[in-house]
Amino acid sequence: MAEMKWTAAEDTDERLDKYLSTISDLSRSRIQDLARQGLIFINGKPEKASYRVCPGDVITCDVPEDVPLDVTAENIPLDILYEDSDIIVINKPKGMVVHPAAGNTSGTLVNALLYHCEDLSGINGVIRPGIVHRIDKDTTGCIVACKNDAAHEAIAKQLENKTCRRTYKAIVMGNIVHDAGTIDAPIGRDPRDRQKMTVTDKNSRNAVTHFKVLQRFKSCTLVECNLETGRTHQIRVHMKYIGHPVMGDEKYGKKSRYMDTCGQVLHASDLYLVHPSTGEEMHFQAPLPEYFVKLLAMLEEESAK
Repeated sequence: MAEMKWTAAEDTDERLDKYLSTISDLSRSRIQDLARQGLIFINGKPEKASYRVCPGDVITCDVPEDVPLDVTAENIPLDILYEDSDIIVINKPKGMVVHPAAGNTSGTLVNALLYHCEDLSGINGVIRPGIVHRIDKDTTGCIVACKNDAAHEAIAKQLENKTCRRTYKAIVMGNIVHDAGTIDAPIGRDPRDRQKMTVTDKNSRNAVTHFKVLQRFKSCTLVECNLETGRTHQIRVHMKYIGHPVMGDEKYGKKSRYMDTCGQVLHASDLYLVHPSTGEEMHFQAPLPEYFVKLLAMLEEESAK
């Protein structure tokens, strides 16, 4: 473990994570992670990333040595929508987990990316190289991964500033009366089930989802959702909150008679971002998966009777 040390300048008045990111080679995300681990000290006392640095503060940071990546590269086919030396945009299939976790160390998007790419950003650690954001196992569609830390920082900042936008298509249960709407309701961990999220005022973060109706069927509705925030299971939780859970979502709704397989009918159809190197505004589209197209045809036929 290497120790790094600085003395704050006389005109300093910034958050610790922001200040260190400007005077060191550490990224802001890395600094926040080190602070969470209790490895950053102000005048000998561990402090949070939100600490306000004062002039003359002595800042020390214990930086652990890099840990070898303990995830196996696997030759898994990828549906690549775009790729260059900075980013790769994938159309993720249903059933693929984004990154490894306990009990699920193979077959993930990360395993596939490690085989396909020579380099990936290291900001999110050894288990999630290149991953800036994630989508759920049974959600399909656009996801971007980064090949270097500079690109990762740039895309992460766009997500934070809401200049990187994501649009989803979903089939939800019931008929939504309004043609469009906004769900502004904070999301946090469900105290009765730690595997689930819920709308709550306790230990929650703000969450905003905009939706519009694209097509109505007899017993369900096709909607387009735009995320203003990116909370875990956000669309699934918000649609349940307004009484229209996503079809096939057994975690937040119930099994659907229309679905042969489990998993929510949710697709990340569009991704908008600014290229981290060129500054070009880019738009990626992932076509609806085959199961989704067949389901729409079935619902249209049923509604026409």
